[in-house]
Amino acid sequence: MRVLMISDTHVPHRARAVPEQVWREVDGADLVIHAGDWVEEAVLDTLRERAKVLVGVHGNNDDAGIRSRLPEVAHVEIGAMRIAVVHDTGPAKGREQRCDAHFPGVDALVFGHSHIPWDTTTPGGIRLLNPGSPTDRRRQPACTYLTATVDARGLADLRLHEVTRPRTEE
Repeated sequence: MRVLMISDTHVPHRARAVPEQVWREVDGADLVIHAGDWVEEAVLDTLRERAKVLVGVHGNNDDAGIRSRLPEVAHVEIGAMRIAVVHDTGPAKGREQRCDAHFPGVDALVFGHSHIPWDTTTPGGIRLLNPGSPTDRRRQPACTYLTATVDARGLADLRLHEVTRPRTEE
């Protein structure tokens, strides 16, 4: 199963639209995970239409409309793999220990908020993944998202992708 992980799209505040590169990934994914800060409900609506399966949560910048449609924490099982999704895990310092305490029994936790790509494993064995943002790089060198494959062994072929923008989108 091919999985796309995105977060912090912030449309239309940080970008006019989700980049076409990301929409192509949506079209090819079996599961799309969005870890919050959509900002515009139209992005949620379009992603729900285009994704085969969508798992999403609301973020701190999402309004009441999005909050009423999405949970703060979501869970999905892919075969034997248990994945949780949340927008904010708090500061980087102590993140692994906090996530072990707050998300027992999951194999991976996808989160957003910082716009900083992240891939670590907690002492308890939870894989922590932040895809960054495909629209707002903040202090990062590029806008990013993650793809992976989930197979019988679990998470495989995890890749961080940089968004390449055509000159018309810059």
